[in-house]
Formats: sequence, C-alpha cells, structure tokens
Amino acid sequence: MPEAPSGPVVIGVDVGTTATKAVAFAVGSTTAFGAGEAGYALSEPEPGAAVQDPEAVWDAVGDAVREAVAALPAGTEVAALAFSGAMHGLLALDDRGDPLGPLITWADTRASAVAAELRRAPGGLALHRRTGTPLHPMSPLVELAWLARERPSLHAAAATWGGSKEFVLARATGARVTDTSCASGTGLYDLASGTWDDEALSLAGVDAAHLGTLVAPTDVVGRLRTDDWGVPAGTPVVAGGADGPLANLGIGAVRPGVAACSIGTSGALRVTVDRPEVDPRGRLFCYGLTEDRWVVGGAITNGGVVLDWARETLGGDVGDLLAAAAAVPAGAEGLLALPHLLPERAPHWDARGAGALVGLHRAHGAGHVVRALLEGVCLQLRLVLDSMREAGLAVDEVRATGGFARSAFWRQLLTDALGMPVGFPAVDQGSAYGAALLGQQGVGLLPPGPDALADAAADVALDEVLTPTDAADVYTARLPLLDRVHDALADVADELRP
Repeated sequence: MPEAPSGPVVIGVDVGTTATKAVAFAVGSTTAFGAGEAGYALSEPEPGAAVQDPEAVWDAVGDAVREAVAALPAGTEVAALAFSGAMHGLLALDDRGDPLGPLITWADTRASAVAAELRRAPGGLALHRRTGTPLHPMSPLVELAWLARERPSLHAAAATWGGSKEFVLARATGARVTDTSCASGTGLYDLASGTWDDEALSLAGVDAAHLGTLVAPTDVVGRLRTDDWGVPAGTPVVAGGADGPLANLGIGAVRPGVAACSIGTSGALRVTVDRPEVDPRGRLFCYGLTEDRWVVGGAITNGGVVLDWARETLGGDVGDLLAAAAAVPAGAEGLLALPHLLPERAPHWDARGAGALVGLHRAHGAGHVVRALLEGVCLQLRLVLDSMREAGLAVDEVRATGGFARSAFWRQLLTDALGMPVGFPAVDQGSAYGAALLGQQGVGLLPPGPDALADAAADVALDEVLTPTDAADVYTARLPLLDRVHDALADVADELRP
C-alpha cells in the first residue's frame, strides 16, 4: 500500500464496456492510492446485438468505488468522484430515470443498414463533419433511427436517452445531464455551436428534451445521494467525460503532435487539437475532451478480441500463442490477415466487411495465423495514423496503453507497424486518471483552464520507449495490400453474410 497522500484524493470512475474501474489520485501524483474493479457481461441475444444490463453496471460502479475506498490509507479524504464513460452507448430511460431495456453498446451492429443509408444520403458527410461522429452502426444517432424503424414502441416510450455514465450520474445525484465530451460521441451534437444538432435530432426522431442537459466535463453536477459506496453522502460528483478523450489526458497525450494509442478489446489512435475538425474524406472522428480541447483520430473494433478468438479457436493459452507468433518472421511468411472478426470501424467505417486470411498454405501453422492476425490489428492502426497525417495532423510521438502492452512481443510489433517510436506510460488506467484530473479541476484542487490540465498530465512518466526494427520495412510494404484486400472483399463478405 502506498504512503498516505499529503492531501485529499479524487476517485476517477471509469465506466467501461465490460468493467468499471475506480482509482483514487491525489493532486500532483500519478500514484494510485486505492483501486477497485468490477466486471459485467456483454450479451449477444440476437445476431448483431451487443448489449448489457444497466443494473449490473450500476452495481459494479458501487462495488468498484467501495473497493477503492477500502484500499485507501486511513484518514484519506475523498474530495470528489469524477466519471469516465464508454462512448456511443444508448439506453432508454423512463420518466423516473429507470431503464426500459438493455444498454446498446458501441459493438452492436444491428443498425448497419441504416448507417449505410445515411452515409449514402446527400448531406451524410456534412453531418459527420458537423458532429464529429461517423455514420456507423455504433453511433447513437444511427441506433435511434434504427429503433424508430424496428422498435417503435420502445423509441416512443423513452422519456430520456443516454449512455451508461448518464444513467449512473442520474441515479447517483438526481441530475439528468450529458457532458459535452460524451455528447460529442452521439452523432447528435454540433461541435462548432456546442449545441444539439437539429438535423441529427430529426433523423433520430427525438428532440433536445429527450437528452440530458449539456454540462462541461469539469462541472460539479450534484452531490452523492447514497452512502453505500464507502464515501459520505454529499460528496461532490463531477461530470467527467468520454473514455477515449480522457485516455489522451490520462497518459499525457495532450500536447500538439502527441498521440495516444490503445489496444484493449478494441483499439484507437487519437491526437489532441485546439479546435474541432474532421478530415474532408470522413475517415476520422472528432470528439470533445474539454470545452477548449478535442481529440481527432480513429477507432478500430478488433483489438484484443482477435487474440481471444485465436485462443478459443486454436487452443492453448495466450502466452503459448504469443510465443509461437514471435517465432514467425515479420510478414508471417506470406500470410495476410484482415482481422475483422467484428465489423470494423476506422478508417473505412464500413460495417459490411469480414475477416479473412489471404495467402494461406500448408506450411502455415498456428504461430503464422496468430502473427498475421496481430499484424493486421496493428496495421489497421497504421491506416488510421496515415489518415491523420494525410488530413494535416502532426503525429510526432505515440504513447500506447492497454492490455496488449503486457506482451513485449506485441509492444514491438505495434512499434514496427506504426514505423515510429512508441512510449509506454507508467499509468495504466489512463481514462480513470483523466477523469480524476477533471475532478480535481472541478472542485478547485487544480487551477481552471486546459493548460493546467496539460501541465498536470505532463507528470505521467514513460516506463519504456521502443524504436522500430527492420520489420518496419516489411509492414510499410504490406500496408497497401491490406487496403486493397479490404476493398476487394467487402462486397463478397456482404453477400456471404447469413
């Protein structure tokens, strides 16, 4: 257990896709003085569905916070709770704030046909550029339009809509709010005006009254109404923001040219900017961090889920599979993988595609397959990186986090695929730390303004910095083939889909 902090702590509560993590941080320190975690299931009750029980999420938040508080040194004061939320979730709530059904997560693809229609429609790209959110089945705008068509009774019954964080904040404090960071991931929010977008609301079949009151990520939205979480009722609750942008803040990727890369279940690459922008071709997203900073980049759906599939399908434990992959040369001896086990996102934002192994022959074994799959994951992030640079964004440094970083082999593979040095921060709970920083600013423990947040995030140290090896040349040559295979197989995969 670390020594007691010299002052109060703020607990950053990261409400993620499959678990909630609560971590306590003091001002000027990246030390976790107390931490807790509780998981919940992601269910697939029908083809394309990826939903979860909001009551299980609520219970997990309480469990995680209690565990973090129990681990604190005796006498530590909790100044506030501040939240990070998984992006793109959609939950219908009644007029008492209770759920009317399961939470639809970003991984749900049932709205794929609606997304394709909206993308093809006149004004589709303009809508993407105004809201920063691609027209993809992950988008709450698209999900709402799909619900209006396919589940009209549920669509009509909802008094309000939100994600998991909005639900937790409402039940914890009584405040029905949406912070501008999470709002920017809904496809319903105009980045330039800072208000809900009229055209998007019309397409979704809702109006502003169905959505939470907009607040700043550093706003204190209320006081905790329960004492069941191990902290006193009345503790200030700060809105916080979306997990992706907060990961940038939490690992110090907030200065110009510094990108955050994450590979967990999914993956992403994002750089912080001082004005909202989306590239003209619509390959990137733009989401809010604070009222003065945004992140631009791309998310990929298939990250660690690819290794999970390999373990389940090929057998053996993860360590053995990674060792077998590491023994295979870069390029997997002619085997190319599209690791799109779930419909992929950036930079194509085309939910039709599917996975593929191209160049497979008898001499290939399990190690080749695993290596090709992981190369495909990392090269998909390289496509995002190249899209960012082509859009005029400088990326001079990359900081990477996520479960993949526990593997030295995968760390080097990402470095080689990106073709540039990659640093690995000492903080491994970036979104929770980012939320805690917002909370510290919200209750006056940090000065106001984005520079104060950037200065605080600059304290994040790097455990290791890797540089590319000769394998980087192999991956640079492989990259155009990945793009060509995706384009060539997209229509075929769509026709094969059951």
